[in-house]
Amino acid sequence: MSASDKIENKAEELKGKAKEAVGEATDDPDLEAEGKVDQASGSLKQAGEKVKDAFKD
Repeated sequence: MSASDKIENKAEELKGKAKEAVGEATDDPDLEAEGKVDQASGSLKQAGEKVKDAFKD
């Protein structure tokens, strides 16, 4: 996994956490749900890249 991929995936996860927090604070369930989706997507991408790295070695 390249460093830029790691950064992009982590940024997506952090963006999701921020959206979720704003959604909770503003009582916006749609934004909160969108944040959770972003977090899950970032986490899955990171996991997929780790699996790829494991098979490269």
